[in-house]
Amino acid sequence: MDLIKYIDLFLGEIAVICNMERTNDSMLTEFVLVGLSAHPKLQTVLFLLVLWMYLMILLGNGVLISVSIYDSHLHTPMYFFLCNLSFLDICYTSSSVPLILDSFLTGSKRISFSACMIQMFLSFAMGVTECVLLGMMALDRYVAICYPLRYPVIMNKGAYVPMAVASWVSGFVDSVVQTALAMQLPFCANNVINHFVCEILAVLKLACADISINVTIMLGNVIFLFSPLLLICISYIFILSTVLRINSAEGRKKAFSTCSAHLTVVTVFYGTILFMYMKPKSKDSTFDKLIALFYGVVTPMLNPIIYSLRNTEVHGAMRKLMTRHWFWRKE
Repeated sequence: MDLIKYIDLFLGEIAVICNMERTNDSMLTEFVLVGLSAHPKLQTVLFLLVLWMYLMILLGNGVLISVSIYDSHLHTPMYFFLCNLSFLDICYTSSSVPLILDSFLTGSKRISFSACMIQMFLSFAMGVTECVLLGMMALDRYVAICYPLRYPVIMNKGAYVPMAVASWVSGFVDSVVQTALAMQLPFCANNVINHFVCEILAVLKLACADISINVTIMLGNVIFLFSPLLLICISYIFILSTVLRINSAEGRKKAFSTCSAHLTVVTVFYGTILFMYMKPKSKDSTFDKLIALFYGVVTPMLNPIIYSLRNTEVHGAMRKLMTRHWFWRKE
């Protein structure tokens, strides 16, 4: 609770420094999240389902991080990026799922202005970081398949660590810009957000001022977010071209297997985004909210499953970790 108070004070100081204080008649101190308040029975079911999925996210990604750190054979660029992805998924869901669960369980749907901005900042930063990180992982697979002999030289620690850092920095910088622009907007009488969480588009709709600058920046941000997808597509065109030139069927199968998990994660991640934002708008907002919930919870839960399902290296590392833990307990 003290941490939240300190963050609230910190954001208040930022507002003063940036001359963003609003007049008393237009200043909002809190928002109301609608969620699925019109469907109380559905909320009970979703609470149990989302709680189970959140625990699976913490367990699955936590185990993947643990085995990648524990087993020296997994100290490679691919698993370094995978650790970052797993940690990112934990952070992303932790920025929104506890708030969703609380609203399902207690019915309390009020959130302070500062807490709303913090939650929006964190979720947006994690989403942007994941887009860039998936692009960096595609570059790693491109070098591994197209230049296997030079892979250890090209993808050394001096290369893959800055690539991961750049992913995180770009996510946080982009989120700072988006959140700062949203904080400058005046919010008047309407404080009801028709969503589970403080989603940036839902928040912008409540502003009682011109949001054309915000919309323009958002459109530019969409182009930026799909740049990693373009990089992924180009990388896999070269990968496919290289794999098809491999004479051995076993060699082609092995090459494809090293990329299949990443390609599946990319398909699920971007496929859900495209479906969520490019589908015709539904008359019933409940369906749109459930799609957003799927994007925010199901995708992070699937990532560790996809990467460990047919990965013999991860299976071996998990067996070693469990065996060692069992012997420690026996002693």
